[in-house]
Amino acid sequence: MNEQFLHLMTRAEQLISRIESILPQPLSTPDWQASIAFRYRKRSTGHGSLEPVKHVGAMSLEALKEIEPQKEKIQRNTEQFVKSLPANNVLLTGARGTGKSSLIRACLHTYADQGLRLIEVDKADLTDLTDIVDAVSDRPEKFIIFCDDLSFEDGESGYKALKSVLDGSVPPPRPMC
Repeated sequence: MNEQFLHLMTRAEQLISRIESILPQPLSTPDWQASIAFRYRKRSTGHGSLEPVKHVGAMSLEALKEIEPQKEKIQRNTEQFVKSLPANNVLLTGARGTGKSSLIRACLHTYADQGLRLIEVDKADLTDLTDIVDAVSDRPEKFIIFCDDLSFEDGESGYKALKSVLDGSVPPPRPMC
């Protein structure tokens, strides 16, 4: 009987390990000193992680030409954001190659020494925004949540997740640029 019990316990432990491997896990804490930019990656197991971006393309606000009104508004809003003053969520739209991503990278580099950080999230992972916001909400840095090529089809869950975070939820998230 004792041998049967040990066999049962071994099988139970194996089963529990398999079940735990598929359950949602909290985001692991990345090395926040490793970079000023991070990517949210979701693995085939369904577990997400924030990974430091090793090489963030250098860009300066001065290098961006012919977009002065947009640059001024984004820069003013980002300054407000890093100073914990009222700031707005920002949605940049425009044709491909008009400098939207470059403007965000330039702001990141300009304000990184004041604690500005960036987290890139793929459109398919927008449903995990609340987990991402929870992971950074107690950090002293200010985070831009960046999603390149944002477009939605009817019924996509990412739209509802983004709308929920932008409109506010319980508890309300910290503002994002």
